Amino acid sequence: MKTTAYVATSLDGYLADSSGGVDWLNEIPNPEQSDYGFEDFMDRIDAILMGSNTFRFVQSLGAWPYKKNVYVLSHSLKEVPPGYEDRIRLARGSIRDVLDRIQKESGPRVYVDGGSVIQSCLAAQCLSELIVTTIPIVLGKGIPLFAPSDQRIPLRHRSTEVLGIGLVKSTYDVHSDPRESP
Repeated sequence: MKTTAYVATSLDGYLADSSGGVDWLNEIPNPEQSDYGFEDFMDRIDAILMGSNTFRFVQSLGAWPYKKNVYVLSHSLKEVPPGYEDRIRLARGSIRDVLDRIQKESGPRVYVDGGSVIQSCLAAQCLSELIVTTIPIVLGKGIPLFAPSDQRIPLRHRSTEVLGIGLVKSTYDVHSDPRESP
């Protein structure tokens, strides 16, 4: 199984501002309306696992953007909201059990989205790849990509590219010996 987190963060490491908003992502000029490789990434995955907060955010956007199976890891959602029965599947249990279920039902390549789900995957050592696009803005406070932890997580840098007018997209293999060459 390959699990990948693909996220954008502020330069100071926040996924969202302190109210959960990501409007700051739209402040970056993008005259070509590039998706910076996101569609190509989506073509390589089989399913999406997100938390309930991320699901609620995507829900607020209006049009459903995904064509893949979407699993929502949630303790607060007791049933699939009306209108989403054919779009999402609720998932409960340990992160490893949920990922096993996704692999059996949808395939081995899973896009992991949402701060708490990413942090759970890191803590359980079941995240394979981390793709972080750093946006040139300092938020000062907000929802961090990484929660405080005593756990050290080895990463191996695979690539970095500059996108648009200063976005920096870096790809890491997770739980690899950083001294080994890729």
